[in-house]
Amino acid sequence: MDNKNKGLNPETPTKIAVIGLGYVGLPLARLFSTKFPTVGFDMNPHRVAALNGGHDATLEVEDHLLREAMEQHGFRCTCDLEEIRDCNFYVVAVPTPVDADNHPDLQPLISASRTVGQVIGKGDIVVYESTVYPGVTEEECVPVVEQVSGLKCNQDFFAGYSPERINPGDKLHTVEKIKKVTSGSTPETAEKVDAVYRAVIQAGTHLASSIRVAEASKIIENSQRDVNIAFMNELAKIFNAMGIDTQEVIDAAATKWNFIRMKPGLVGGHCISVDPYYLIQKAQVYGVLPRIMFSARRLNDGMGNYVANQVIKHMNLKGVMVKDARILLLGITFKENCPDIRNTKVVDIFSTLREFTPHITVCDPWANAESVKKAYGIDLVKEVPEEKYDAVVLCVAHDAFSALDLKALVKEPGVIYDVKSILPREMVDGRL
Repeated sequence: MDNKNKGLNPETPTKIAVIGLGYVGLPLARLFSTKFPTVGFDMNPHRVAALNGGHDATLEVEDHLLREAMEQHGFRCTCDLEEIRDCNFYVVAVPTPVDADNHPDLQPLISASRTVGQVIGKGDIVVYESTVYPGVTEEECVPVVEQVSGLKCNQDFFAGYSPERINPGDKLHTVEKIKKVTSGSTPETAEKVDAVYRAVIQAGTHLASSIRVAEASKIIENSQRDVNIAFMNELAKIFNAMGIDTQEVIDAAATKWNFIRMKPGLVGGHCISVDPYYLIQKAQVYGVLPRIMFSARRLNDGMGNYVANQVIKHMNLKGVMVKDARILLLGITFKENCPDIRNTKVVDIFSTLREFTPHITVCDPWANAESVKKAYGIDLVKEVPEEKYDAVVLCVAHDAFSALDLKALVKEPGVIYDVKSILPREMVDGRL
């Protein structure tokens, strides 16, 4: 057999290594292991040890599924490069954050590409899942793999791109139930990549014509949601100023068949609040100023501060002293029923209110207290303390909060503000 093309030879068994075992990589690696020999690789030894012990702290993969993958399918996790050297299908699933100035930070991808370059062999395939602007895979990542490995892409090894579609905390739309976009650096590679994903994705795949098309498709998914939510947030600001309930307006408008029903809210997390900046940055390189996307980002980034000021406004209207008030924030994760605190905008609510009072309690049964303290310097409690507050802000719609009697938590007169607009209108003083 020609060793140069072993990765594309249909007779060569596919052995997969997933680089990065976070919210994206672990569920994908677990799924791949049901059909292919699979090894998970991560640089964090504590993360690897916990996973090999059968527990996923992100809660994306249930413990029994993780143990089943290990016991029945031979799945394992490692920090040792030598344990992935004999793989021939490498999947990179590392974060793509932005820096303090909202410029794309490609360092995790570059580092992962160096890792792949140390172990990739002739005929092997490397597929990127991280969200990027068009061109990153072939212009930024592949050259690093070439430099470290001494091999040439499309001659010695091959590349692909299949954008992640993980929705943290969603137990209905899991990775195998979401259609997957695939692509490859050559037509033969594209078919191979598509076949590997098609073997495990129940919802099927969509083979894009090029890697750049696949990269672009991912980034507009989240940019579209960002723009739509920004529109709803702008409407909420307008209607709040007019004294009109935004949710009642949405309910009325939604009676038309072609109205797209969305809600205003905080836009945090690793996708919608970050990904648009990648396309915004790249567009300007080509001389295009993406005004709508940029305005949407600016508006959504300011919603935490807006909510805090709305709480202060309602406190003033009810004669509640804001200075030194006791305030309870319910939830700090970026979305409900999920421990993910990345880019949560609840922190902005906290920071604005903190200018007026040091007596702010943040309660979240899902978030990890140590992680919150390390990331944001905020002390977290897991259960609501037995005391009364001058204001209670429902920031995140965790199921655990549905049983709370918020009125019993508020002094008289006190304020209840519903960021998620899930409580009955008559029991809250304000909501988005």
